[in-house]
Amino acid sequence: MKKSRTGWIIAGVAIAVIGLMVYSSLDLAGYRVEVCKEYQGRTACRTASGANREAALRTASDNACALISSGMTDSIACQGGNPVSVKWLKGD
Repeated sequence: MKKSRTGWIIAGVAIAVIGLMVYSSLDLAGYRVEVCKEYQGRTACRTASGANREAALRTASDNACALISSGMTDSIACQGGNPVSVKWLKGD
């Protein structure tokens, strides 16, 4: 009887893990944006998705600044500047 119960528990856990993997792989991001940033004469554009406008915009901006700045001070200065362009691809 104990082996039967253990088998059901293992099967339940396996189904839960598979369900979680499928759920997390779905495109649940409601917003997608392309942001172009300029810093010290360099320009970079990056696309990002997010559950809300702010998350998508911040991620795309941070990713663009990561390419054109070096070090924490430059990165903060780049992120503080206004984008050269913002293009909403999904959600707006």
